[in-house]
Amino acid sequence: MTQDYLKSSLETHLFFCRIMKEHALFIEAGFPCKNNSWIKRAALFREQFERLLSDVVRLSDERISCPVLTSSEIVTEFTLQAERQTSFLSGIPINTNLTQIEQILSCEFRRPDNRQNLQAIHQINIRSLQLLNEFIQFKENILNEVSAGRLFTFNYPLLVEHILREARLYRSAIDNIINDRPISCEELYGTEAFWNQIMMEHALFIRGLLDPSEEELINTAADFAEDYKRLLAQAKTQDAAATRELTGKTLDETLKYRDFKASGTQGILNRKIASIILPLLADHVLREANHYIRILKCIHVE
Repeated sequence: MTQDYLKSSLETHLFFCRIMKEHALFIEAGFPCKNNSWIKRAALFREQFERLLSDVVRLSDERISCPVLTSSEIVTEFTLQAERQTSFLSGIPINTNLTQIEQILSCEFRRPDNRQNLQAIHQINIRSLQLLNEFIQFKENILNEVSAGRLFTFNYPLLVEHILREARLYRSAIDNIINDRPISCEELYGTEAFWNQIMMEHALFIRGLLDPSEEELINTAADFAEDYKRLLAQAKTQDAAATRELTGKTLDETLKYRDFKASGTQGILNRKIASIILPLLADHVLREANHYIRILKCIHVE
């Protein structure tokens, strides 16, 4: 195990572990009171991912790259306020101390790494795989029960499928790190297709969760969904050179989409936008756009 192993592990967990704990919160908040056992199970996952993230944050200062830290994929300027508002509105506790610590992380590699630190992150990787396997099974169970008409949730079935795919991506990323499997060019472009699908579905969810009075925002969200749908269709028919050009177009589109999400997050936090979107969900999809922008920049310059 090397410093690259440590850095890659920490950067992956800092982004995805927070995403997973928020998935658990959205699931928890989406069940009616009748489904108390499901609510408790979701709460347990939220707590477990929060503890995992706490262990990751403790190791991360001065050990992660500046592009990751400055991308606003770990936390944004809105995250802390979004957590506080969401906790107040839902009654679900959120450890905002983690966010405040992450806001002051440094990316300068000044801390010496030793065998104990490497072993600690390896144990976190193993723990995360076990927890992800259980969480993936939980999400699959929700989909199966909802499809069978035995369970109700205010979350769209597509949203549950959507967060299930993200959990599988997280699991695959950690498995690749543990087994020292480098990412090929084909896999990079596969990642691009994955996130284009995610971005398209974000637009569909935003469109469906906005109040009907927000016609202009609904239409803008629908336009973004169509844009990503076209990008996905074009990617299936491109050769290698055209695919590279398409990545540039996707980056431009996602930068505009990021700005739309940031404006929407601010509007929801300031109660200027009528919707049934939890403030933390708005910040959540903004962070995913920021993460994707960093990936696209890496692909585009290769």
